[in-house]
Amino acid sequence: MSNPDGDSSPKVHVEPPPVEASAPRAAASGGIGGILRRWKREDLMKRGSLALRGIALLFSLISFVIIASNKHGDWREFDKYEEYRYLLAIAILSCLYTGAQAFRQIQELSTAKQFLQPRMAAMVDFFGDQIMAYLLISSASSAIPITNRMREGADNIFTDSSASAISLSIFAFFCLAVSALISGYKLSTQPYI
Repeated sequence: MSNPDGDSSPKVHVEPPPVEASAPRAAASGGIGGILRRWKREDLMKRGSLALRGIALLFSLISFVIIASNKHGDWREFDKYEEYRYLLAIAILSCLYTGAQAFRQIQELSTAKQFLQPRMAAMVDFFGDQIMAYLLISSASSAIPITNRMREGADNIFTDSSASAISLSIFAFFCLAVSALISGYKLSTQPYI
């Protein structure tokens, strides 16, 4: 066997790999798959935000009930201490805010209609969650020192109730802080801001 070039080495014919006909379909399904993943992510964020606000509502409501019923006579009444009155006021505000937000989100999920414009809803969610989270941690941190001082003198049902209300306010803060992170992400992905 001789080659036309005069070279005696054999020529090896290498064929390019066949182009699969499914490559264009894979690219097209990646676009649709990306859209579906985005919808699932947005739905997960909506439901997660609703769940976090619902849990924050529950914690705030229980904290409100505990601190409001913390009256045991003499010096063991919450309304004699401004720190506990502040804790109660913020627990009430947190209940109102998270209740209104949860109601709005449930209505939007069930009817598929926006109560507010998307831009306004994103801003209300973000700023409302942040303000309420900061108020919750502020009220809890103001009530902790007086509760610790009282517990040094006497550990009784009044201080235990106060500590549990403070703990629930802190848990509500964590829920709203995570909800604020989700709201911040939703606000940052708005195309028209």
